[in-house]
Amino acid sequence: MLFYLVVRTYAQQIAQQSQDRILEASLTSLMDAAVVREGAVEVDVPYAAFAMLDTAADDRVFYAVHQGEALLTGYDGLVDGPFEPAARPAFQTQAFGEAEVRVASLTQSLPASPAPVLLTVSVAQTRDSLAGTLLAISVNAALFGGAFFLLAAGMALWTSRSTVRPLSQMAEAVARRGPRDLRPVVRPVPTELSPLVTSLNSLMTRLSASLTQSETFIAEAAHRVRTPLATVRTHAEATLMRVDKDENRAALRSMIRAIDESSRAAGQLLDHAMVTFRGDQMEQRPVDLVAVCRELVDRLTPVAEMKDLVLVLVAKGPVEVQGDPILIQNAVRNLIDNALKYSPPDGAVRIEVGADPVAIVVCDEGAGFPVGQMAELSQRFQRGVNAGDTVGSGLGLTIAQDVAEAHGGRLELSNADGGGACATLYL
Repeated sequence: MLFYLVVRTYAQQIAQQSQDRILEASLTSLMDAAVVREGAVEVDVPYAAFAMLDTAADDRVFYAVHQGEALLTGYDGLVDGPFEPAARPAFQTQAFGEAEVRVASLTQSLPASPAPVLLTVSVAQTRDSLAGTLLAISVNAALFGGAFFLLAAGMALWTSRSTVRPLSQMAEAVARRGPRDLRPVVRPVPTELSPLVTSLNSLMTRLSASLTQSETFIAEAAHRVRTPLATVRTHAEATLMRVDKDENRAALRSMIRAIDESSRAAGQLLDHAMVTFRGDQMEQRPVDLVAVCRELVDRLTPVAEMKDLVLVLVAKGPVEVQGDPILIQNAVRNLIDNALKYSPPDGAVRIEVGADPVAIVVCDEGAGFPVGQMAELSQRFQRGVNAGDTVGSGLGLTIAQDVAEAHGGRLELSNADGGGACATLYL
């Protein structure tokens, strides 16, 4: 719009100047044709004075010649006095009759005897041709401006897309990463975006170093805590066998329980740190879920027998997935361990491996999950209100969920119809 207005205004000025020059030439021609004889002005109007005003639009031409204030010839009312001598013509646009005209007037003092004669010559022309010219220029300017705008907009859009595309691709690549994938961004980007990528890579490097440091510390701390706790527990059990007083035995049992809780928490902290670390660098290979579950059943059967429980594995054949066998084994072991803790004696823990969809379901015959807490139980250090005195750290379900998410799956908690809790690990 601004371009159109500028072009139209400039074109109007140029066209007006052209019309004014022609009017001035016609005016000069009429002025030169005027002579003074015996104090009277005679004007022999030359044909050329009006011929030069001919236009394609057949604009009408008006003129007026005044001696002093009196009209000698021409159109009355075209211009009004008083008239003063001037070196240059005066131009103005006005209405005359039903038309708008451009008027050029020149007043000169002609030498005569006994006194100079004041002669005013005026020439006017309608503006139809000028309006047509301006319309043509305006249309062309609008077309040219529109074409230029479309071209500029297209080039701007292409340029912006070319500039933003690498940034969008980089954003998509980063968005597809896991929450703990802090590798540097290596995608090529325009020079203008290089400082941004450099700063982002620097931040990710610092975050990765900080995260690795934290994980190493947790793993080391858990390992250092668990080893002496095992030694303390052994001494406490040996002392319990030699103590006769009931209050001392109760104190030792409380100590052993506290040691078990601390040892379990340290072990699960270590497991959680390991899951967190391996989740970003998983070893992807075929894993037979049935074989993993069978191995865990064999290893945990002595623990189950000590609690008068039976581990039941239900599977119809090998079920293979691409994943990290250590992480999957860790997740299933935590689910089975939870089921063993919360199952009543003389019960059974059922482990079922399904192929469609690929999932491992672990169900016990305990009190089940608190209905109002199911959405929170997979968070770190969250335990159900019905956990009671059962030893636990609140990390088992968190570990299972982290493993499931690392494999693109999920963990679902539910209660069995006949009683008991079920945890389903989808992979």
